[in-house]
Amino acid sequence: MNKVECEIMGISANPATGGAFALLLKEVDGNRRLPIIIGQPEANAIAIQIEGYKPPRPLTHDLLKNVIDNLGATVVEVVITELRDNTFYAKVLVDVSSLTNEIDARPSDAIALALRANAPIFVSDLVLEIAGFTPSKEADPFVDENLLDEKEEKEQKDPEGFKTKESKIAKLQNLLREALENEDYERAANLRDEIKKLTDIN
Repeated sequence: MNKVECEIMGISANPATGGAFALLLKEVDGNRRLPIIIGQPEANAIAIQIEGYKPPRPLTHDLLKNVIDNLGATVVEVVITELRDNTFYAKVLVDVSSLTNEIDARPSDAIALALRANAPIFVSDLVLEIAGFTPSKEADPFVDENLLDEKEEKEQKDPEGFKTKESKIAKLQNLLREALENEDYERAANLRDEIKKLTDIN
């Protein structure tokens, strides 16, 4: 499996999903980014570690890290391995007596543990290709934005106007990237569903 090292860009609230949060990862040696929707407890666990806050008693991920340390093991890395049915899957690689064990985990828990263990975070290159996006460059000052808006509005009203399924998918992927950049996660979810429907059609 080809994998890409990533780092945390930030966490933002996502009102569209009832209090969930969006964790944004960025590849270390590139521009691709990967948004992952996580729950509030996991977002808090990650944010606490990023901010360097030390709780008076160990939280769940602190406890897990302490158990691993006391057993003489080491967290080598965590990897977001798969995206299946709009759900991300991850593994924690733990070294015990020079033997590496893979443990299934939710990405949010794996990342919270990685932060406490100073372990690198990796994402499968295939996952980045499917669910990641590259931020667009700054708007061209010589392009009439009103004309672009009108073109986009027309294409959204008449999606069948696209010549091929591939071009329609490409357009929807561009709209998905823009929605993610604008943190419009509800629209992004709808666009991703439309892309999935098209890619499932033979």
